[in-house]
Amino acid sequence: MERYLPEKHLFLRSDDATRFIRLRPLTQLAGLGGITLAVGWTFVASSILAIDAISSGSQRDQMLRTQAAFEERLNQLSQERDTRAAEAVAAQNRFTVALEQVSQMQSQLLASEESRRELETGLGVVQSTLRNTIVERNDAQRIASDTSAMTGTDAMHGPERGEEFTAALDILSGELRQAATERASAVQQAEEAQKAAADLAQERDQILARNDEILTQLEDAVTISVKPLDDVFRSVGMNPEDVLETIREGYSGQGGPLTPLSYSTRGDAALSQGETKANQIIVTLDQMNTYRIAMEKLPLAMPVKSSFRYTSGFGRRWGRAHEGIDMAAPTGTPVYVTGDGVVTHAGRQGAYGNLIKIQHELGTETRYAHLSRIRVTVGQRVSQGDLIGDMGNTGRSTGPHLHYEVRMNGRAVDPMSFIKAAENVF
Repeated sequence: MERYLPEKHLFLRSDDATRFIRLRPLTQLAGLGGITLAVGWTFVASSILAIDAISSGSQRDQMLRTQAAFEERLNQLSQERDTRAAEAVAAQNRFTVALEQVSQMQSQLLASEESRRELETGLGVVQSTLRNTIVERNDAQRIASDTSAMTGTDAMHGPERGEEFTAALDILSGELRQAATERASAVQQAEEAQKAAADLAQERDQILARNDEILTQLEDAVTISVKPLDDVFRSVGMNPEDVLETIREGYSGQGGPLTPLSYSTRGDAALSQGETKANQIIVTLDQMNTYRIAMEKLPLAMPVKSSFRYTSGFGRRWGRAHEGIDMAAPTGTPVYVTGDGVVTHAGRQGAYGNLIKIQHELGTETRYAHLSRIRVTVGQRVSQGDLIGDMGNTGRSTGPHLHYEVRMNGRAVDPMSFIKAAENVF
């Protein structure tokens, strides 16, 4: 070792004396080792703080992007559902109009058929009369040839009567042809209307099927979205049903004019099934909205946004209960309120040092201890993210840090359950 670290003498000279310190190889090795450990520890700690800061920022951005993408997808599905519903209503209206047209054409067809029958009956009568007239004319001509006295009179009346019946027959034949043409046209129009009605019915069924598919997707999406919110309240020791009931009691106003509902007489089964799914989606969305209101009332945010280090968790420590978590950072690091609430205490309190207590809704309270500076007053209402103080080293503390507590109805709970619950949802 003396080959690489030879013994050295450090001379200390004053006005009247000279002394020296002997630096042996082991002493030099110990000094170099201590310096190396200090530099290495500083590098590792700085790297950990930098990695924590980068990862927390990226996770927050990723959660925001995921939430925005989910909301955008829900909006798109809602708009597509409304569009399909409007198309279904329009198709239903077109189908009704087509059925009315088919009914009118069938009525016209029946009237035309009845007219044709009447004309055929009249034509039969005319033909019978014409045959009788021809027979009478022939008899009259034969008699006229035998009787010369009656030749002028009978010869004149016979031909005139035949011409009248011939003209009447021509008129009836023309009416019959016209009635047959109208009947054929009415039949063609009725067939076209029935085909159009069938096409509209098929289009309506396709729209209803697509609408049902969209409603199913929406129902699955909102159902999946509600489960994490339900798990949040269970993870922090709260009953979701009680939370929803409490929120609904505070947000229960209703009003406005009531308009009578209109019902369709066709396709009741399909429409009622779609309405059932839509009503279920509305109920689930209302549950999501109620959960959202409850989430806004819980202290779910981080009290420290700058780089920090967890130095102590929730639970037993040194044989005693530690009712919060400790987050260490330099003195003066900003401390933010984690949820909306009212300041109930802002001052010094025993081992807590400078302490801030904030009462939130749903029976929750947060505490921020060992502060170097308090920036709020008792009775002040604060919102999530407001600056309330600076980190410090007051009270029973071994260094600058924040002691953060969350209490449910006076009972201390692990603050990390709230922080992790917020990360899992958002």
